[in-house]
Amino acid sequence: MQESGLPGPRGNLELAQAVADEGNLAIFERYAALDAVQAPTNSPAEFLTVCGVIGLGRLLAEGQTELFPELRHHANDPRWRTREGVAMALQRLGDVDMASLLVEMQSWAQGNFLEQRAAVAALCEPRLLKQPEHSRTVLSILDTITVSIQQAADRQGEAFQALRKGMGYCWSVAVAALPDEGKSNMERWFKVPDKDIRWIMKENLKKNRLVRLDPGWVARWNF
Repeated sequence: MQESGLPGPRGNLELAQAVADEGNLAIFERYAALDAVQAPTNSPAEFLTVCGVIGLGRLLAEGQTELFPELRHHANDPRWRTREGVAMALQRLGDVDMASLLVEMQSWAQGNFLEQRAAVAALCEPRLLKQPEHSRTVLSILDTITVSIQQAADRQGEAFQALRKGMGYCWSVAVAALPDEGKSNMERWFKVPDKDIRWIMKENLKKNRLVRLDPGWVARWNF
């Protein structure tokens, strides 16, 4: 907790990953059980929660798939740092078994806004999108979630805003990983009048990874 970096703008993620490497299930579950009352947002105590959640991801990557429901529970945490910990936990599985992660994230993509947000934050990581078939599935998941945004009635809550913000960069990561199919997928959404989808697409077009990939395409579709 002394070396957590909290309160502050950036937690000590290197330390959190080290805790995840060295701990065990009992430690991880004890830390992860600290809720927002016991470990308020941006406090040193929340750092323990984050460490526990990431540690569960290490065990998940080692084959303890029964931990998926626990991580899905933590994806709904009111604290954004803890939710980030869930994405990092899932990425540990993606590093060793991306196919299994994709199967599970297709289920989360049908869940609530925060579960959808966790799915896209976990999957839209460049190091995980080296295989075209993986990138293709991620594009499909992004399509599914974008449809759900288009159909959403209640858009005022924090959960929707968190998903919207995440989607504002995730498309660009997936498109950069599989450019031809990705650009074609994304173009279908450019003409949709929904204000939140337009914002999401516009934000993605601002990302340097797309500008570097195809500046002419970005200029043509900027709106």
